[in-house]
Amino acid sequence: MSLEQKIMTDLKAAMIAKDEAALRSLRAVKAAILLAKTAEGAGGELKEDEEMKLLQKLVKQRKDSLEIFQQQNRADLAKKEEEEIAVIEKFLPKQLSAEEVKAAIEKIITAVGATSPADMGKVMGAATKELAGKADGKTISGLVKELLSKS
Repeated sequence: MSLEQKIMTDLKAAMIAKDEAALRSLRAVKAAILLAKTAEGAGGELKEDEEMKLLQKLVKQRKDSLEIFQQQNRADLAKKEEEEIAVIEKFLPKQLSAEEVKAAIEKIITAVGATSPADMGKVMGAATKELAGKADGKTISGLVKELLSKS
């Protein structure tokens, strides 16, 4: 079953259950999918990796908003963002722990032969491909910088 079909099924269930948070989130995902499918050059279909990137983008947007709302002491808006993040993350693969990400990046650094922070681009390219959907880009970037500065 494609992501779009899963979203539609869950959307119907959320409507029946009158779950406002799920409805808000699922409608946002559905709209993003429709926009991506109808974008110029998309061909009307999304591949699985494109769907994951889309979901990650939606989660990242909500996390950024959450951070801003927390800084501005807007607990009401922050709560809505947290609810939406929880709903959208159900469709993403399980996120790796910091230790698992660090171990994977260490293997990539060894495989690429990186020795200094100047090699960050090579490592980031390989790391983002390998860890796509399993770890946040910000986390990957931070760990790569940390590990390369030690070498």
